[in-house]
Amino acid sequence: MIFSTSNLNKYNYENKVINTNFNSPLGVGGSTHIGTMNSKKTAKILVFSTEKISDPAIDMAGLLKLHYPPTVYTISIPCSSGIKPSWILYAYEKGFDGVFIAADGSDCVFGESCTEKTGHLVGKTHNMMKEKGIEPARLRMAAICSVCSESFVKQMRTFNEYLLKTRPE
Repeated sequence: MIFSTSNLNKYNYENKVINTNFNSPLGVGGSTHIGTMNSKKTAKILVFSTEKISDPAIDMAGLLKLHYPPTVYTISIPCSSGIKPSWILYAYEKGFDGVFIAADGSDCVFGESCTEKTGHLVGKTHNMMKEKGIEPARLRMAAICSVCSESFVKQMRTFNEYLLKTRPE
């Protein structure tokens, strides 16, 4: 997997090129804490979502008109175990308040060890975050199945509340 932290706008996974514009007017780049939800500020959350498992749940949340903070941004990936700790740290450097990994869990099409590998990368990233003075609780992971829209929305709401409560003013 090629993913340059110096150029988060484009990465290649098995010859699949994905463009993500982190300087778009949507606020993925630029200033933080821009959104409002019910007149409250919302935290900026980056979600790594898996194509086959958690993406359908996130899409269904939209179709069902389930509400979660408008400052939640997703990057689709094939498997959660392929995320690099440097990507997560780069998100914090770019102003994200939190990062959420919508993991495949035991349903991963790429192998049974996905959960273990993803857990290992989260542990490694937590250690790197501590070294940089970033609160490890700003990184969360949960298995989100393909029909778990309500679970995803609940995760985003509670993570948003936590980030707002703990961020420095």
